[in-house]
Amino acid sequence: MTAVRSPIAAVIALGITQIVGYGTLYYSFSILAGDMAKDLSWPVEWLFGALSAALLVGGLTAPWLGNWIDRYGAGRIMTAGSAVAALALVACAIAPDAISFVIALVAVQIASNLVQYGAAFALLVQISPRDAQRNITYLTLIAGFASTAFWPITTALHAQMSWQAVYLVFAVLNLVVCLPLHAWLSFRRTGQGQVDTEPHQHVEGSLAVAVRPLGFALMVTALSVQNLVSAAILVHMVPLLSGLGLGATAAVVGTLFGPAQVLSRFINMVAGISLAPLTLAIISAVLMTAGVGVLLATAPSIAGAMTFAVIFGMGNGLFSIVTGALPLALFGSDGYGRLQGRAMSARLIVSAVAPFALAFAMATIGISWALSFTVLLGVVALAIFAAIGRLAVRSPS
Repeated sequence: MTAVRSPIAAVIALGITQIVGYGTLYYSFSILAGDMAKDLSWPVEWLFGALSAALLVGGLTAPWLGNWIDRYGAGRIMTAGSAVAALALVACAIAPDAISFVIALVAVQIASNLVQYGAAFALLVQISPRDAQRNITYLTLIAGFASTAFWPITTALHAQMSWQAVYLVFAVLNLVVCLPLHAWLSFRRTGQGQVDTEPHQHVEGSLAVAVRPLGFALMVTALSVQNLVSAAILVHMVPLLSGLGLGATAAVVGTLFGPAQVLSRFINMVAGISLAPLTLAIISAVLMTAGVGVLLATAPSIAGAMTFAVIFGMGNGLFSIVTGALPLALFGSDGYGRLQGRAMSARLIVSAVAPFALAFAMATIGISWALSFTVLLGVVALAIFAAIGRLAVRSPS
């Protein structure tokens, strides 16, 4: 059979599908949400509540998806996911009532799990385990342009057509762009559904088998805590900055976040590709925690807020790489899809509750205390990553 001849070709193909996948299934939602809510006769808050419910369902299904990835191969799962994504977008567009729309929205979230980072990272591990960390870095660098591309694309399309028509256009993109690329990536398989890699490509994890249950619990906890900080801050960034006294400049400051993410991934690609994933995790947590600390200490300074956006954005950019590379480094390439699915489940559930949690904290104890608690969470994540490092050092070779 024809093979995927180069991991770099696979990275480029996946980069295209990740831009389309995140752009159509994730970044477009906030732009279209206002008109969606009007058509459903809902407050916008209810619509985002429905999104949170969909994220929760997606989190609960992630472990099964991870098992499917190991059994059938990530390429096949992503190919099916592209078809599911297209159907789910069509279902949203033609939903006759609110209940049908919410069911379709849940389908969109499940489709997202099938085609976005978790599955893409697993495919890179299946193609070339020893090169996976480097290729994950390359992939996140390319995919980092999803918001840059699809915020203006969605806005321009929505200026000319209804949100339903926009979703129909996006359904076509998933069918004619993503599905063929995912099918090509899945073309060469072994009997167990895995990409046919050489035996020497197998990667052993740094943790001994005896301590892996504890190591996995620690890793999932640390990644979930860090994801709580990331998801909460990102959803509330502009209102958060406004509430700290930045006023209309809050939106301008927020635009620094995306380029900072891409910058940190580029720096890591050029100068830090040999860094151990656990070291990268610690750097990411330090940057995100320090960024929030700077904002807390300097508000309402515009310079301080800009520094926060850059530092926090750089940390969050590295965090995307960590979520793919750390499970591989600690536990190896065997059963990577299952491990990624279990870890992704916890992160998605946290992502669903994080916006409400920070909003509740800001309303009840104030923005400053809420940010202080966020800094504390960052310190907790750092302490857990350090504990994983000690566990790895004590593990027999």
